[in-house]
Amino acid sequence: MTAEGKIIKIAGPVITADGMRGTQMYEMVKVGEDKLIGEIIELEGDTATIQVYEETAGMKPGEVVEPTGGPLSVELGPGIVGSIFDGIQRPLETIKIKTGDYIERGVDVPSIPKDKKWSFKPLVTAGAEVKGGDIIGEVQETSAVTQKIMIPPNVSGSLKSIASEGDYTVEEDIAEVDTAKGPVKVQMMQKWPVRTGRPYKEKLDPDIPLVTGQRAQDTFFPVAKGGTAAIPGPFGSGKTVTQQQLAKWADADIIVYVGCGERGNEMTEVLKEFPELEDPKTGKPLMDRTVLIANTSNMPVAAREACVYTGITIAEYFRDMGYDVALMADSTSRWAEAMREISGRLEEMPGEEGYPAYLASRLAQFYERAGRVTTVGTEDKTASVSVVGAVSPPGGDLSEPVTQNTLRICKVFWALDASLADKRHFPSIDWLQSYSLYVDSVEGWWEGSVGADWRKTRDEAMVLLQKESELQEIVQLVGPDALPDRERITLESTRMIREDFLQQNAYHEVDTYCSSSKQYQMLKTIVMFQEQATAALERGAASADLTTLSVKEDIGRMKFIPEAEFDEKVKEIQDKIVKQTSEV
Repeated sequence: MTAEGKIIKIAGPVITADGMRGTQMYEMVKVGEDKLIGEIIELEGDTATIQVYEETAGMKPGEVVEPTGGPLSVELGPGIVGSIFDGIQRPLETIKIKTGDYIERGVDVPSIPKDKKWSFKPLVTAGAEVKGGDIIGEVQETSAVTQKIMIPPNVSGSLKSIASEGDYTVEEDIAEVDTAKGPVKVQMMQKWPVRTGRPYKEKLDPDIPLVTGQRAQDTFFPVAKGGTAAIPGPFGSGKTVTQQQLAKWADADIIVYVGCGERGNEMTEVLKEFPELEDPKTGKPLMDRTVLIANTSNMPVAAREACVYTGITIAEYFRDMGYDVALMADSTSRWAEAMREISGRLEEMPGEEGYPAYLASRLAQFYERAGRVTTVGTEDKTASVSVVGAVSPPGGDLSEPVTQNTLRICKVFWALDASLADKRHFPSIDWLQSYSLYVDSVEGWWEGSVGADWRKTRDEAMVLLQKESELQEIVQLVGPDALPDRERITLESTRMIREDFLQQNAYHEVDTYCSSSKQYQMLKTIVMFQEQATAALERGAASADLTTLSVKEDIGRMKFIPEAEFDEKVKEIQDKIVKQTSEV
């Protein structure tokens, strides 16, 4: 342990202490009489600058700063899933029991319960050769998650002993490994520094889509497993609801939801709703495979800077078990604002709009920890961490630094449009501004698993939407009646794509989730109407008759047909399209 230091300067959450020779960058320290948690962010000689993750009001120069000898780390083991943590992995429910509704400064509670016994089941026998990442046992943590007990990444050797099946706490020894440096005891709990990514063997191509059940995202702007996506949009455009929908329905085994500096009421909604939601995969509560990190805008700003690292480290831990993990960060703008405030207290040279010059590199360091990988260990396991970050640009200005730097890193851009939200068109994803660079990568999966002409159908629909944008300018000048019949049919088809396909009701029991095959058949049916109506025009039919066909009502109701009945009903609708357009 290094020597204690003394506070010599206090500037809000940032303090300066001398007598800190021997400490390291990002070492965790305990500050003052209340032993507030802090982290060294700058070192010069024996003077350290520390960001404190709790309120520093009332502190004074001369108070003691105690180094801990290690970096800010999280505890990983049984007890994580279903928990609600703050930005530095303190369990809020445990804190409430100890201090009441308000968090007291310096409260010290274990991140995961140390006295609870878990039922451990060994999966290997003594004498086996093991490497870091190998699974040696398992614990049924919740109804939905079996936590795999792994050898720590930096340990390898011969398994000298392993505990028999039974109940153990996370700190009890369950195995011993003979390594080249001597015997190492293994517990169910690991510790890992949050700013260091966990190792993996190989990063794989992102060629499998993360199916979310949301039509605009899956069909038009898909994100791959292990991919990164950004959701920028102004206040009220639906960022939080969109992320909550992804958390509920995404094709992931574990959900890590990081509320990063958002308003308390939005985080409260998540905290109230998730425990009540039924998981479509298991029929059990969704919280049984969710980890929530609640760091609201009224919590200390320094803790906001750490919360995304806490979240991504927990996500990597479950990835190493072989699980697909989806991390939702809401929102990275608040995280960047925390960096801006800390940078200002450090009197650093500001970059664009006052953000620190290292904003882009910090964003990149966070997002690059996403990925679909081959995990470490004797047996190759393929798993992924997908990251979806909301961005809250002031006034919806997408040219501001956080949005622009995020777009340089993320390969999916779901641009939320306030004008669409005003029209009650949700999700309010602007189909002309948004894009996905994973379309080519996931095309093979869609065409092999869903429909051979998926890409052709999607591209035809995108062309129609772009054509509509051009036609709308003409309509505003001369009115729809001046358009040729073919363009009128195009406008009717694109209206169906917008209203009957892209619009999706998050609160409707059927429409809230749409399977991949249903999405494909819905879009194919609308494109089929366009093709059949255009063919009828060439045979001499009038556009007025084609735009009043009764089958349009059936197309409008497709989204509300339950999955079990959909294949039969959509075939009837397609037959009706052919019949009615041929009779006009």
